[in-house]
Amino acid sequence: MKETVYNFTVNLNWNLLGIISQIDRFDASWSSVEKIEGQSLKQLKSIATIQSVGASTRIEGSQLDDKAVENLLNDIDISKIIDRDSQEVVGYFNVLDLISDAHEDVDITQSNIKNLHNQLLKYSKKDDWHRGNYKQHTNAVEAKFPDGTRQIIFRTTEPGFPTNDAMRNLIEWYEREKIVHPLISIAAFVYDFLSIHPFQDGNGRLSRLLTTLLLMKKGYKWIQYVSLEHEIENRKKEYYKNLRICQSQRPNEDITEWIIFFFEALTNVQEKLSRKLELKGVKAQLSPREKTVYTFISEHPGAKIGQMITKLAITRASLKLVLKDLLLKNIIERHGKSAGTNYTIR
Repeated sequence: MKETVYNFTVNLNWNLLGIISQIDRFDASWSSVEKIEGQSLKQLKSIATIQSVGASTRIEGSQLDDKAVENLLNDIDISKIIDRDSQEVVGYFNVLDLISDAHEDVDITQSNIKNLHNQLLKYSKKDDWHRGNYKQHTNAVEAKFPDGTRQIIFRTTEPGFPTNDAMRNLIEWYEREKIVHPLISIAAFVYDFLSIHPFQDGNGRLSRLLTTLLLMKKGYKWIQYVSLEHEIENRKKEYYKNLRICQSQRPNEDITEWIIFFFEALTNVQEKLSRKLELKGVKAQLSPREKTVYTFISEHPGAKIGQMITKLAITRASLKLVLKDLLLKNIIERHGKSAGTNYTIR
């Protein structure tokens, strides 16, 4: 069933409607989960924040892993934020924190979006000339790969009046739209924002922050306890591929492929959140030593054996036995080899 959503076409088939229903069923039960899991959610939010900041900046080329991001955020010293990666991490964290605390007060307006962009690039002197303002020069959507190569994916809206008009029209449509399901409206908004690429730089990062803002404003509060950014990082090629497929038809394109990708990413992080909450119940059945190791890993994603031996005052032999049991119970994951071996919560 082909439907028009803003300037786009969406094929609202049974598969798509089923995914929407799945997401909303989870959302309907969330308020009761919050009441039961209050303390656990604080821990999950802390982990998700580090993952989100790290993943979203790495998608754009940052080299900081989650451990480096955690260390930086635990001791933010403005005088030491001199390299590009650190500037991007701290800027992203501050905007994400603002969205978490004040999303209800942040209306979707051009001025607020420009202000979020300004805060995102606050610590980057290189971006002083353009932050908080729409682009002055033509830009393009590029994919950046680990080997340093780049690939142009899409030519974006021209700067000046075309960008101003496109952003005004998008925001006006989104604010008056009352019929289309909120999840479809959000996916369409984010897609068009990326296609317009209204700022000179920082569009990818800001699009992911806007995704969280829009979801939270529509009541999907559970999104702050998982990392959608991390999911996108893990599916980066698909992310760019689906954008490219849809954008190649512009204007008046069919964005079904993008909508499906967006919804699948949401259902995947929902499932991860459900799994983590289930594991909280499993934790109650662990031995005291297993609980200690499990808690340390949950608070220090990427923890290595040497760290745990030092911090937990446990022998290497005992620790290996505990880790083996936790792996068998399928509640932690092992990554890397030899000296690089580290552990995370599943």
